[in-house]
Amino acid sequence: MSDWWNRLSLRELDNEQWEALCDGCAKCCLHKLQDADSGELFYTRIHCRYLDPESCRCRDYAGRLEAVPDCVSLRQDTVASLDWLPETCAYRLRSRGEPLPDWHYLVSGSRQTVHEAGASIRGRSISEDYVHPDGYEEHIVTWVQQE
Repeated sequence: MSDWWNRLSLRELDNEQWEALCDGCAKCCLHKLQDADSGELFYTRIHCRYLDPESCRCRDYAGRLEAVPDCVSLRQDTVASLDWLPETCAYRLRSRGEPLPDWHYLVSGSRQTVHEAGASIRGRSISEDYVHPDGYEEHIVTWVQQE
């Protein structure tokens, strides 16, 4: 069933299709800071310690919610309300009825095109293991929402 990702709504996807929709950008694995007064959200270049920065995949996907209690599990009924998801996120795009970008592997046929297009965090992040929590503000980036 080709092109299912553009034809089916998020609620119609089975578990395998839901997981396949992830584009592998790993932007959701970046730490974010929120201004207490304005509520404005800022992305940092700091990624979760469980992220493999080369593949942009979680090293412990099955156990991530136990290992990282504040890790967010995206679900069909909540993804549309998660305004912190990047504009390029496949889940966000499909929740709005928009098509996937040409670099998404379901369209291109290659998991490398997300990296080749510069849409992933590959080569642009640092593990939380190397940054003191008080220093996160020094790692705020703007490229996540600009792409």
